Amino acid sequence: MHQASAPPKAVRRRHDREIVSLAVPAFGALVAEPLFLLADSAIVGHLGTPQLAGLAIASALLSTAVSVFVFLAYATTAAVARRVGAGDLPSAIRQGVDGIWLALLLGACVVALTLPTAPWLVSLFGASDTATPYAITYLRISILGIPAMLIVLAATGVLRGLQDTRTPLYVAIAGFAANGVLNVGLVYGAGLGIAGSAWGTVIAQLGMAAAYLVVVVRGARRHGASLRPDTAGIRASAQAGAPLLVRTLSLRAVLMIATAVAARLGDADVAAHQIILSLWSLMAFALDAIAIAGQAIIGRYLGADDAQGAREVCRRMVQWGVVSGIVLGLLLILTRPLFIPLFTSDPAVQDTLLPALLVVALSQPISGVVFVLDGVLMGAGDGPYLAWAMLLTLAVFAPVALLVPAFGGGLTALWGAMTLMMTVRMATLWFRTRSGRWIVTGAAR
Repeated sequence: MHQASAPPKAVRRRHDREIVSLAVPAFGALVAEPLFLLADSAIVGHLGTPQLAGLAIASALLSTAVSVFVFLAYATTAAVARRVGAGDLPSAIRQGVDGIWLALLLGACVVALTLPTAPWLVSLFGASDTATPYAITYLRISILGIPAMLIVLAATGVLRGLQDTRTPLYVAIAGFAANGVLNVGLVYGAGLGIAGSAWGTVIAQLGMAAAYLVVVVRGARRHGASLRPDTAGIRASAQAGAPLLVRTLSLRAVLMIATAVAARLGDADVAAHQIILSLWSLMAFALDAIAIAGQAIIGRYLGADDAQGAREVCRRMVQWGVVSGIVLGLLLILTRPLFIPLFTSDPAVQDTLLPALLVVALSQPISGVVFVLDGVLMGAGDGPYLAWAMLLTLAVFAPVALLVPAFGGGLTALWGAMTLMMTVRMATLWFRTRSGRWIVTGAAR
């Protein structure tokens, strides 16, 4: 890119301040979410191994349910930010309210489907006879919190669209603290065991949803936006989210295929794969925080009919993504003597881990670009392209990954296939942003 096309330093500094002010709180909120599971695991783990095994199975099902509906946050952020940019705050909040009603409806459907099928869902994981009853108990209680969690996702999208990532951080911290206190009190104080852990989490989730609703309702009243369900608005929210659902499911399929292939490679490989996947997910939180800032900022610029501003901030965020990826990759390599012993003392796992870890570290700048451009296109409301691009990526990745065991490749080859997957994603996203077809200005795409 030519120097002449770069924005002045003052503009770059303004973009930097805005990106940081949105990305840092967003990162805090993203990291706070997995702490729910860590707290539950630490508390339930002292009850016994069958209880912890039951929690692991139920949590896998619950986290899948929540991740599938993450489009509630993404689509709402883009729609609300556009209307903020257009200067129409009542319409922006109304759009967010439609997303919240959609979340409530989807949550009710998940509860209705899961309660009677809980034993069957648990059996799919091949749980032991001792762990199964605990898994069913935890799942049936915790599923009652899913509507609240989906409301949290949609309301988070509303606030992000309003350029507010601090409130979600505060709510996440309060929810985590409440979850810990309630879990200890109900599990040990009230003697409810694993059921107490589930109820503690549900109560904390309901509290978080209530806090968000208070903020949204106040905003709606302040700007005269209706809180009543609107069929057309809810349908529009669902239509905007459907392509992002396809994108998310395709990405989940990639991760499932990678884990299935690792399991075929042997115990040491799958153990090392799980460690790398955990580290990869942690680094993804940092990069996703920049993407969230991108969703909010890009949507606002496009809503304000500022195509040039959208291009400039996109360019700056790509630079942020590359630098962040380089920093994360270097940290991964430099700190490996510190964290590897924390995960495993098995020499076979450590030997398998090291070369694959190097591949992951080298690929982080690619991941940085992917996350940023993903956020840019989400902020632009370019969901259909993201869906097709992710389906293409899945079609390229699946056969390559499945051939790894057939050709005698190990975990390093598998993560080479994962790097290929991210490279294909980067190519499809870069092509779209360079084409300019994502730039559609106005209050609605």
